[in-house]
Amino acid sequence: MTSERDHRIDFFRGLALIFIFWDHVPHNPLGQITLRNFGFSDAAEIFVFLAGYAAVLAYGKILQRDGYLIACVKILRRTWVLYVVHIFLLAMLMGIVFFANSHVETRDLVEEMGMHHFITNPQQALTDELLLRFKPNLMDPLPLYIVLLAGLPLVLPLLVRKAWAVVALSLTVYLLAPWFGWNLAAIKDGVWYFNPVVWQLLFVLGGAAAIYGQRPRLPDTRSLMHQPLFVSAALYVVFAGVITISWRWPEIHDAVMPAWLSNLLYPISKTDLSPVRLMHFLALAYVTAKLLPGRSWTRNWWAQQSCRMGRYSLEIFCLGVLLAPLADMINAMTNDAFAMQIFTALVGVGLMGLLGAWLDFNKRLTQSPIPATA
Repeated sequence: MTSERDHRIDFFRGLALIFIFWDHVPHNPLGQITLRNFGFSDAAEIFVFLAGYAAVLAYGKILQRDGYLIACVKILRRTWVLYVVHIFLLAMLMGIVFFANSHVETRDLVEEMGMHHFITNPQQALTDELLLRFKPNLMDPLPLYIVLLAGLPLVLPLLVRKAWAVVALSLTVYLLAPWFGWNLAAIKDGVWYFNPVVWQLLFVLGGAAAIYGQRPRLPDTRSLMHQPLFVSAALYVVFAGVITISWRWPEIHDAVMPAWLSNLLYPISKTDLSPVRLMHFLALAYVTAKLLPGRSWTRNWWAQQSCRMGRYSLEIFCLGVLLAPLADMINAMTNDAFAMQIFTALVGVGLMGLLGAWLDFNKRLTQSPIPATA
């Protein structure tokens, strides 16, 4: 495996973090330009796929260099860090939501965030928090990543050597899970909003893409319009975009949508990663990779800001989770004025960018050699 960092991965991971923040602020106008408005999938698919890509790329190198035991130890150590961050992040989020709720009279933000379980039964809520069973709104992606990363040592050696076998096994589990109702338990006899038994497929596909991307292969000299796979993927992306945009006008959608197609598409489950969502993301990822094969465009100043956020995805994600209810509070206190909604959305992204810049500066500062004194 090559050690050169692919800044395109950082860019799209940073872009996904921006989309996640905007999508989590209710009535945010900039939330109307995120991925979920133009296709069946959204930023969650980007986040999980690139998490698998980055994890296999990083720990696959450690596996080859230092052996399986060291790779397992480092994976589990990272998983523990994520678990501790999840506990502290949830505590901070509850504090912010309770604070925001005391300043907003027209809505119950505690109820909207799914935190009444902590009020009605705090002791059980603390236990559920430690068991990853209590996950208020905004907190679902991190527990999913914790579970997926914790399971990586089980498949990493085979994934590095025979990725197709792991993908086949993962696909089998994905197809069987909805039929047998496989999911993890959550509070009040519920289940995880992101079912890790099916979302693991996207994580594994990301890892397989990392393995495949490191292997030398002959470039396809045909034009994109003469590549059947690209054309098929592009047509599906356009089809999904048209269907999704039509949801804004239910009367028109219901009038033009054939019954057979409606029965085939709906319901589009996010919990069980509906096949049409999965296929949309894979098609979109393939089209994007074909249209942006090089890396020179990541040197653009705006792209570099997203790349920087993507390099520190855990810290930026946590900040976005904490900023979303604060932005919602400010918007609600100003009666959801359009200008204030735009302002809070842009300020939030600006603060995320500043955190990325600080983390990048601090990393360079700690890595710079200390000059020897005479």
